[in-house]
Amino acid sequence: MSFDTPAGTRGGRQPRAGMVLRLINKNAASRFRRTGKMLGFNGLILTTVGARSGAERTSPVGWWPGPDGSWLIVAAANGAARNPAWYHNIAAHPDNVQIEVDGRRIGVTAEQLHGAKRAQAWRRGTRRGITTSPLTPTTCRSRWTAAGSA
Repeated sequence: MSFDTPAGTRGGRQPRAGMVLRLINKNAASRFRRTGKMLGFNGLILTTVGARSGAERTSPVGWWPGPDGSWLIVAAANGAARNPAWYHNIAAHPDNVQIEVDGRRIGVTAEQLHGAKRAQAWRRGTRRGITTSPLTPTTCRSRWTAAGSA
């Protein structure tokens, strides 16, 4: 299954990936590793392979429980019109994604949600149409799924 969510037409600008943003992400990742939460939200560390560079990239993201033991995540980019870089990375390498949650590092496979599954994911944890993604454990690998934005 392909990833086909276009960039939005409204929303704020994404901050440039400068030193301040890297420091904020490093702090969030550290807190997620220590406590699993930040500002009352569950968090995990998403590790992807760069779409163009091939380098390993980590991003702290919030999550909520999915219906089948999965981790639902949102590609919101702080409300920006564009999808976050990690979304493009998983689109390029959907079978090369890992998460860190509850002190465990778990391999996951990415796919995009569509139709009723996407609508159900939205009802479970979001209030507006932003790219959403569940991470579902399977026998040998977990399955990660991204839903498109409205």
